[in-house]
Amino acid sequence: MDVLIVEDDDGTAEALERTLSVHGYRTQRVGTGGEALARLADVDLVLLDLGLPDLDGQEVCRRIRELSCVPVIVLSGRTEELDRVLALHLGADDFVAKPFSRQELVARIQAVLRRAAGCSRHPAGRDSPAAATPAALAPPVASAPASPATEDPGPDPHRPGQAPLRCGPVRLDPRTRKLFVDGAEVRVTRKEFDLLAMLLEEPGSVMERQDIMCRVWDENWYGSTRTLDVHVGSLRSKLGHTEWIETVRGVGYRLALPTAARA
Repeated sequence: MDVLIVEDDDGTAEALERTLSVHGYRTQRVGTGGEALARLADVDLVLLDLGLPDLDGQEVCRRIRELSCVPVIVLSGRTEELDRVLALHLGADDFVAKPFSRQELVARIQAVLRRAAGCSRHPAGRDSPAAATPAALAPPVASAPASPATEDPGPDPHRPGQAPLRCGPVRLDPRTRKLFVDGAEVRVTRKEFDLLAMLLEEPGSVMERQDIMCRVWDENWYGSTRTLDVHVGSLRSKLGHTEWIETVRGVGYRLALPTAARA
């Protein structure tokens, strides 16, 4: 496993390299956000500091998530709730506040890598036959005219895979990990996809908060469940109807077809 350390403080970076090496991880180290974005195809996980000299770490996190679903753990001395929530909202898989213990960091790395193992675009371990290639992680070609959304191609009977999940105009394809609303693709993060997939399995049924956290964020999640509320809010916005995901106060959430979507 190769871990990219994005940290401009030499002392912190060297300590991280020693810790990861002891636990069997190979490391690469860069000190700027620009260098980090250029190394995504070569690593299995990113440890990202927010205080970088060229780009703010939050912006680097956002750009990483546009290019790849490589797991990202933010390491930062910014411990305000807004910083933590924003990092998670922008695509980070975990947030570890400085200072932290070596044992806790390694445990969080292992938990994040377990959750990332099912990602079709960035499998855990680049030696896997299905590992992502640099071309797969490249952004869209600038010269090609960008369309606002990709048209839903519908199921392909010649390619085996898990059946799509549907509810009204929403179609979620587990094989390609794509979401379509009214036939148009809607871009979502890995966690947003997994959250919506869980709700789509039983539309109308209430999913308890703890069950969602255990399944989508892993039973070893150390952070606040506030991240679930942030992801629900983001999904509501992307689906176009806030009523899609109903809050059952004190219990959890359920998927409900909005009146407008039934028309």
